[in-house]
This record gives sequence, structure tokens and C-alpha cells, in this order.
Amino acid sequence: MIIEHLLEMIVPYITSSLELIGVAIISIAAVRGVFQFFENGFNFRGDDVSIDFAKAMALSLEFKLAAEIIKTVVIRTIDEFIILASVAILRVVLSFVLHWELKSGAKNVDSYCEDPEELALEPNENVHQMR
Repeated sequence: MIIEHLLEMIVPYITSSLELIGVAIISIAAVRGVFQFFENGFNFRGDDVSIDFAKAMALSLEFKLAAEIIKTVVIRTIDEFIILASVAILRVVLSFVLHWELKSGAKNVDSYCEDPEELALEPNENVHQMR
């Protein structure tokens, strides 16, 4: 009984913190993406900006999904459960779509540049060891 009351008091703070972290990740990634887009000279074909932003969105969804899972501790009615399950399923689907997009984006980057030495920051880096 005491633990249940304690959880009812603590869970909203934990879930709010996790959701706030998710919002912060998306906000920071959006600002960073805009600056990268400007630096690339408004190049719409730059996959690096979209891949970075998709990674940030996937990470943000993970934090938000964690908050939804923790919310299941304090569910009291079936209506709350249905709403929570719907939101969680939507976030899982979005996460899968983002991961699929990341994989296809990485394949596109590989098709643009077959030799990874072209992407090396320093010409002396031994990139072939990473393969």
C-alpha cells in the first residue's frame, strides 16, 4: 500500500522527465540540422543531415516509449490502458519506420561513395581496418 502510493507520486515526475529529454533531443537535433543544412548550401541531396536527424528522432522515441512503459505502473482503468497501449504501439511503429529509413539511408550513402577513404577526415587514416 505504501509502495503503491509512493509510485503514484513518483511516476509522473519520472515520465515527465523522460518525455522532456525526448523533446530536448528532437529540439537540439532540429536546430543542429538547420545549421548543417545552411552549411551544406541548402543541398537537398545531403543524406548526412537527414540521417543524423532520423537518429535523433529514433533516440527521442526510445525515451518517450520508456515513459509510456513506466506509466503502465499507475494505470487504474481499462480506458487508460487502451489509450496508453495505442500511444505505445504508435511510437513502436514510428521507431521501426525510422530504423528502416536509417538502414536505407546508410545504403544510399554507400552507393554515393564506394571508397570509405574519400570520407576520411585525415588522408592518413587507415579506413580499411574498419571493414
